[in-house]
Amino acid sequence: MENQLNTLPENAQRELLPGEEYKPILGPERKWAEVTPYSVAIGLLMVVIFSAAAAYLGLRVGQVFEAAIPIAIIAVGLTSALDKKEGLGQNVIIQSIGGCSGAVVAGAIFTLPAIYILGVEVNFVQMFLSSLLGGVLGILFLIPFRKYFVSEMHGKYPFPEATATTQILVSGEGGKGAGTLLVSGLVGGLYDFLVSTFGTWSDTISTTVLGVGRTIADKAKVLLKLNTSAAVLGLGYIIGLKYALVICCGSLLVWLVIIPLMNLLWGGQVIDLMNTGVTLTIGEMSPDQIFKDYARHIGIGGIATAGIIGIIKSFGVIKSAVGLAVREFRGPSAPSTGSGTGKRTEEDLPMKTIVFGVVIALLAIFAFFAFGGVVNNVWQAVVGLLIVAVISFLFTTVAANAIAIVGTNQVSGMTLMTLIIASLILVAVGLKGNAGMAAALIIGGVVCTALSVAGSFITDLKIGYWIGSTPKKQEGWKFAGVAVAAATVCGVMLVLNKTYGFVGDQALVAPQANAMAAVIQPMMNGGGAPWLLYGIGAVIAILLTIFKVPALAFALGMFIPVDLNLPLLIGGAISWYVGSRSKDKKVNEARSGKGTLIASGFIAGGALMGVVSALLKFFNVDWFLSAWNSAYGEAIAIVPFIAIIAYMVLSSMKVKESK
Repeated sequence: MENQLNTLPENAQRELLPGEEYKPILGPERKWAEVTPYSVAIGLLMVVIFSAAAAYLGLRVGQVFEAAIPIAIIAVGLTSALDKKEGLGQNVIIQSIGGCSGAVVAGAIFTLPAIYILGVEVNFVQMFLSSLLGGVLGILFLIPFRKYFVSEMHGKYPFPEATATTQILVSGEGGKGAGTLLVSGLVGGLYDFLVSTFGTWSDTISTTVLGVGRTIADKAKVLLKLNTSAAVLGLGYIIGLKYALVICCGSLLVWLVIIPLMNLLWGGQVIDLMNTGVTLTIGEMSPDQIFKDYARHIGIGGIATAGIIGIIKSFGVIKSAVGLAVREFRGPSAPSTGSGTGKRTEEDLPMKTIVFGVVIALLAIFAFFAFGGVVNNVWQAVVGLLIVAVISFLFTTVAANAIAIVGTNQVSGMTLMTLIIASLILVAVGLKGNAGMAAALIIGGVVCTALSVAGSFITDLKIGYWIGSTPKKQEGWKFAGVAVAAATVCGVMLVLNKTYGFVGDQALVAPQANAMAAVIQPMMNGGGAPWLLYGIGAVIAILLTIFKVPALAFALGMFIPVDLNLPLLIGGAISWYVGSRSKDKKVNEARSGKGTLIASGFIAGGALMGVVSALLKFFNVDWFLSAWNSAYGEAIAIVPFIAIIAYMVLSSMKVKESK
């Protein structure tokens, strides 16, 4: 039995032959320890820790890491250290509850900080309800699609993150992996702590560090920058070379082609596409300002179009999954592949419970909009509710599909399209100005959280399917994880707003939230939208799709600042290098896996220490060496950055080839 618990069945990741059945590790014929006081308590603790870490990292660089892998390693290590019996089923619950952290964080920080950026008032309760209700809706909308993605499509989707997490949970190597994660977490945390707290070196290197670079940036508007954070480097490793390269290509198109071309063609002109009162000519602007005011809107158009294309491609998925749900709702007398079989491993929450839950959630969202200070009247609340319900349901399959194929869920593009639609509709029903901006962003926050949670949850359910967990237990306790994550991330946002802020020279980057603000501000203040730029982005996305280039990743690179994209490419290159040097496939996989642990440690350690730095500033503890950093910070930053790259490469390559 022990050997069976440490090995996935041979047919876990391939398509089943006619008549073949997948038998999970924890067989359905008996009940295993899953939901226990231990698993629930540790899972909720992981939610608090990783929600705080993910919120800081997301607001800093615009990317929220998925916590599934580090949480799985910690769960296995703790279970082993405490000598827990039947730990595998409990670890799935820990990972599933803990995984709420990154999902809820993404939904909140991609939209709600835009309220601060626009100078609109918002309180903790409004932010919390936006995240909570969105998360609940995402869970409920995803459950009817579970059987389609994890069972009906067995072996047809790669589920990269679910695969890695499942291997950690079942391998029994958690103690060793936990040690690597701990050491790399300390290294990454100390590295980023020295930067954010003491300013020992600069967190960004740019071509303007040299005199000739300053001249080129001023005259030709050509500028490149590189963020030196260990957390961002680790994120690039996990994303991998393929998608990091696509993201960077989008960024380089903007910074090396579009911005210089705009200066060359219209350098002496004042261009005010959104009627916001721009007085500077293109030539008088810095490359950063041209990017902020013009170029990134092309990326926004590309992201929105890529999302629409995703919905069109997912129509068949929606039809198939809805059919399964309808048959389930009719009861066990109807043909079904679901819980009508009576197997523990196929028991979802009853479909009637899901339907009633959706109704209650939608009524709660309506009450929140109508009586929570979000909109001005009941009619506007109805309109907001329809926007949330329709878009959340349609995009649920897009989010789940993205996770199943590439392991990452870029909900920001789908949310941007939601904001554009919501802004147009809300203006049409008479909601404009600050009230309209706040309403559109809170509505967008509900949708974004719903999609983020739905996409993340499909990973948890696939892990449970492979191992043999009870789906309804994962589904039921996911609601608790979402509630704790919503409270944590909103609290962290309040702290970070008071310490760093979202506006000004020292503000957190929050690139997605800034993009959201840029989309709706002109539309809600009587101005226009940069439809020409959106249209250019749409054409680019369509062409990319025709040539089979990931349009969503490329467009994302077009509106995230270049300094946050270049380190992703370096991290992705490291991932390719350590995983391809040996002729032995198993050695390459071992090295790549160890690198993933190191990268996860960088992300978790760097992000957690970033939160510590924010708390120090919150309590007016200032250890930042401003004079030193200003004089030498950028000049010396390349040295520690190269050192941490070397650490990642050399540590990953320590796995030796067999002779």
